[in-house]
Amino acid sequence: MERISWHQYFMAQSHLLSYRSTCTRLTVGATIVRDKRIIAGGYNGSIAGGEHCIDEGCYVIDNHCVRTIHAEINAILQCAKFGVPTKDAELYVTHYPCLQCCKSIIQAGIKSVYYAEDYKNHPYASELYDKAGVHVEQVPFDKTIFANIVEK
Repeated sequence: MERISWHQYFMAQSHLLSYRSTCTRLTVGATIVRDKRIIAGGYNGSIAGGEHCIDEGCYVIDNHCVRTIHAEINAILQCAKFGVPTKDAELYVTHYPCLQCCKSIIQAGIKSVYYAEDYKNHPYASELYDKAGVHVEQVPFDKTIFANIVEK
């Protein structure tokens, strides 16, 4: 039996986290990794104890749900909450990060972003990643991995 690659392993974790999402518009999961170890995970949803989009509907202003905290931010905040440094870490995320998440990723000192699917890729985000020296790479996720796990 051949083991899955590190990229697929961490991307699988991000996809699994996305199943916890409470957003009805897009489910996203993110995993922060350092030295091939998971240090945090997040999914897009409401603040702890708040109303969720799946229960109350999305709270949309200017075509953006303001009720939702993005997966990338939730993962970064989890590190902050528990005192885990993000400098030189890697981020695996199910979708290309939005511009606001891009800026937070750079400020958190994350050195690499691996994403599975394009989603409204903003050209300014790409420019910011380049200027900050953040490596960004699309890593399509092989969803058959989950099927193979279930079969075992």
